[in-house]
Amino acid sequence: MTIMDGTEQDPFTEHRRLLFATAYRMLGSVADAEDIVQDAWLAWHKEDRTEVRHPKAYLVRTVTNLALNRLTSAQATRVSYVGPWLPEPLLTTPDVADAGETAEDVSFALLVVLETLTPVERAVFVLREAFGFSHGEIAGFLERPEPTVRQIARRAREHVQARHTRFDTDKARREQVTARFMSACAGGDLNAVMELLAPEVTAWSDGGGKVTAAIRPLHGAGSVARWLLGVMAKPEMATATVATAVVNGELAILCLMGGAPIGALTFDIDDSGLLCNLRFQVNPDKLGGLTN
Repeated sequence: MTIMDGTEQDPFTEHRRLLFATAYRMLGSVADAEDIVQDAWLAWHKEDRTEVRHPKAYLVRTVTNLALNRLTSAQATRVSYVGPWLPEPLLTTPDVADAGETAEDVSFALLVVLETLTPVERAVFVLREAFGFSHGEIAGFLERPEPTVRQIARRAREHVQARHTRFDTDKARREQVTARFMSACAGGDLNAVMELLAPEVTAWSDGGGKVTAAIRPLHGAGSVARWLLGVMAKPEMATATVATAVVNGELAILCLMGGAPIGALTFDIDDSGLLCNLRFQVNPDKLGGLTN
């Protein structure tokens, strides 16, 4: 039983950040995560709280199942999505970038890999690996036997480990490489840009059919550099500016028009100090998380 004496913080308010973080990692969408949290709030305030013995567990279970339903329908609609689908970027505070495990949990690269899991695998992975819930607790959230949850957790972890390469670039080096890359792009020097890209670099661009973007991944330093400089040379980009920001726990590059974000570039830096795995999010419907 939950009894509040008027001085205690409402459990929903207390756990709101956890609830949003859970929904965002499951869905890769800021807007959808906010909708899920709002739906959970409505469910919480309709609930007879005298029957809720463990508010945190109740709220996480509610958000998890709402997100599972949303994710299942979302994956079906993404079949007809125009071009590559990328998650929504989210501004995070600098201290997140300094906390290695926390930054990794919300990294853009990891969110991309999580898209390859089934909805249930993703839910189990997020609850177990990002938030440390026990297999028994997750079994309760999902109303599945604990041995089944253990199997799903192992399968999801192995899947992610096989597809997610971690690049351990320290903060100072990432800042230096990012500054050099921005300078090379601003100068329009093709060779200078290519020298900062890994030979096997791949670039994905998510415009969602709303704005111009490459509808297929680009491979190779030459192709990626020429495409990037071509975009920057367009007349409509003459008044655009670029700036750095901490996005999903790592230093990234924002493109701004009149102070408002029109795109975000997240990327990995390999052991040689070269950029690889460039991810351009330019779909205007997916930039809300850059203005909070």
